[in-house]
Amino acid sequence: MQEKILEALRKKQDYVSGDQISSRLGVSRQALWKHIQELRDNGYDIVAVPHLGYRLESAPDRLFEFEVLRGLNTQILGKKIIYFDSVSSTMDAAGQLGLKGAVDGTLVLTESQTKGRGRMGRNWFSPKYKGLYFSLILRPKVLPNSASILTILAGVSIVEAIKEFTGISCEIKWPNDIFIHHKKIGGILTELNAEMDKVNFVVIGIGLNVNNGKLALISGATSLKEQKKEELNRVGLLQEILRRMEYNYLAWQQKGVKGVLEKWREYSLTLGKRVKVYCQREHIEGEAVNIDIDGGLLIRKDSGVIKKVMAGDVVHAR
Repeated sequence: MQEKILEALRKKQDYVSGDQISSRLGVSRQALWKHIQELRDNGYDIVAVPHLGYRLESAPDRLFEFEVLRGLNTQILGKKIIYFDSVSSTMDAAGQLGLKGAVDGTLVLTESQTKGRGRMGRNWFSPKYKGLYFSLILRPKVLPNSASILTILAGVSIVEAIKEFTGISCEIKWPNDIFIHHKKIGGILTELNAEMDKVNFVVIGIGLNVNNGKLALISGATSLKEQKKEELNRVGLLQEILRRMEYNYLAWQQKGVKGVLEKWREYSLTLGKRVKVYCQREHIEGEAVNIDIDGGLLIRKDSGVIKKVMAGDVVHAR
């Protein structure tokens, strides 16, 4: 009902009478007033003037389901949205939903996380109403060893969306970090639920610093607000990310991995650099020369031998 009230208010720049809204939606004036109050409590600035009616002055930058769906125009991603004001982790919530059969493209998003996490169990600081913290449940019809490319695909989509929405150019540090001017702005976490020959579902978690203030950022991090010098609309950015991810997701399934790999190489912060990759049992040092068809990083060691790594912490040598 609140979505329909907002739609009625947005159709007209001037005041809309309560009688018109009540009649159109089939609710009493008392029920309408109650919904208006709830919208105000959620941050919508709605002015009421006797004999004139209601007017929407401004909307809050909140990630409500109906705000994200408004004008999204995707086929798959975000058609089903699970919204939390706060949750321990969207990855955990999405994982549970995936086990219960959540459909391909289900979006789990929140305004804040109490136990947000990144790779290797690291914490992800998730201040309320400042960043984007969401997870997507995908069910690609591919073999498990092909699903790792989704981290690459997500990184490309985020970089493209930020460029389109803000004009800011970003780079991707293998395997899952988004950087602007050598400062981290976001990260990607991918978790797979699969059998030997079948992907049951994949959860892709994304965390982005959007409107975080400079003093709230940890060392080595930045935000879009800090780079752009203005607050950004999180709903609009989220919508652009979803559109870009869907385009690349469908292209990957229909045309293969070549296109997304070419894009990743273009946006890479890592290729051509001397790197150290710290894996669980060893560390590998050399020049990052390419990315393999499954997203693995190819490193030319000083001996000339090419070593492929699928996971690890990358340090760029200065």
